[in-house]
Amino acid sequence: MSTEPQPFAAVDLGASSGRVMVGRVGPGTLELTEAHRFPNRPVRAGAMLHWDILGLYAGVLDGLRAAGATTGGRLASVGIDSWAVDYGLFDDDGALLGNPVHYRDARTEGVPEQVWSAAPAEHLYAQTGIQHAPFNTLYQLTAARGTAQLAAARRLLLIPDLISYWLTGQEGTELTNASTTQLLDPRTGNWSYAVADAADIDLSLFPPLRRPGDPAGLLLPEVLDATGVAGPVPVTTVASHDTASAVVAVPAARDERFAYICTGTWSLVGLELDSPVLTEAGRRANFTNELGIDGTVRYLRNVMGLWLLQECMREWGGAALVPLLKAAAEVPGLLSVVDAADPAFLAPGRMPQRIAEACRRSGQPVPRTPAETTRCILDSLALAHRAAVQDAQRLADQEVDVIHIVGGGARNALLCQLTADACGLPVVAGPAEAAALGNVLVQARTQGLVGDRAAMRELLTRSQPLTRYEPAGDRAAWAAGGRGRWPGPVRR
Repeated sequence: MSTEPQPFAAVDLGASSGRVMVGRVGPGTLELTEAHRFPNRPVRAGAMLHWDILGLYAGVLDGLRAAGATTGGRLASVGIDSWAVDYGLFDDDGALLGNPVHYRDARTEGVPEQVWSAAPAEHLYAQTGIQHAPFNTLYQLTAARGTAQLAAARRLLLIPDLISYWLTGQEGTELTNASTTQLLDPRTGNWSYAVADAADIDLSLFPPLRRPGDPAGLLLPEVLDATGVAGPVPVTTVASHDTASAVVAVPAARDERFAYICTGTWSLVGLELDSPVLTEAGRRANFTNELGIDGTVRYLRNVMGLWLLQECMREWGGAALVPLLKAAAEVPGLLSVVDAADPAFLAPGRMPQRIAEACRRSGQPVPRTPAETTRCILDSLALAHRAAVQDAQRLADQEVDVIHIVGGGARNALLCQLTADACGLPVVAGPAEAAALGNVLVQARTQGLVGDRAAMRELLTRSQPLTRYEPAGDRAAWAAGGRGRWPGPVRR
């Protein structure tokens, strides 16, 4: 095993920004630095909301150029992760057929009901274990049925696979991201032809499945020229769903009984299991079974997350986060709460007003100031975290002693403390750049620089700054905090 730290580039694409990080890994060493960050701004063209995929790819190339500049032009490998469910369509010549549609676009409204007429929701869950979400790839493809683009498509590539294809010319479908499409059987790790046939989805659109750690090709000569990186540079398949990469970077101790919350635009709250939980109770609680590395299952619930606060801050213009959180901490807790999993908050726009309207409808005090709205959001998220952690333990019959918060929300001390208070469990916060770290660690493992999952997490614990929050406050107040004020998880 080499003793010299090796440089890896992690392309990490989030819903609001992308970044290219350089991770240096060696025995006992794990360092991460940001090479380049760029915005990810959705674009509405006509009636449809799209991703600016060409702008994102340009940002990736700029990031690889910046990464190479910090390493003398040498990269041991490149890995790519992004958000889930969205895709691009390609024709017979390998040309992209239009910009990918954004999962927040309204084209899937009413589509799940169409699918359920042929494949009932109970059947879909028993076959795929994936929660209902109106933007799942299954429903997006149903919404696209009859369009000229889908008729002309030879290949469908999920977002990280699309970027990988442009970098290498090689096609593949990474497993952890494929599991979010609602077209894959988590028991076998292969496509569910029963679901695809019932929904009239052509699975031949997807290239062959890849597992984390599989080779994904080499950077093309034109990519090397554009970035100044010295070849050959392999692209390594990582856990390309960013949540899967983030869970890799949960710094849990060996044999620790833990829950995780991957926080950012979304809060993904759940457990790491050895096998899926495909019960009707799990479906009604809207828990999902997404695949992770090494045959694991991410049994989790999607909660709207810091999207609520991000949208409010966009409406408020120049609001600064630190003073806003300080002011929110002075607001009495649990005055007003909303259902942070309510699909009514999915679309952008007028978020402060929509939160106020939800409080008014439920007979609660209406938040009047940014601080009061922020406290309402964070209390609501803490209650949603509490409900998800409790439900996960009950449904999976697995107890939890500690909660790990990773991702951008790990920097939000107020949210972390409120989550500890609400759940009555200690919270360990960090690392904030969990997805990039998990991306780097999977690349490094393929080159023998780190060991198994437990060894990865031991390295994280030794090398990354972590903060522990102990539960405090009135537990009875949290137990009663959401009772009767909002309905909890959507049931169908």
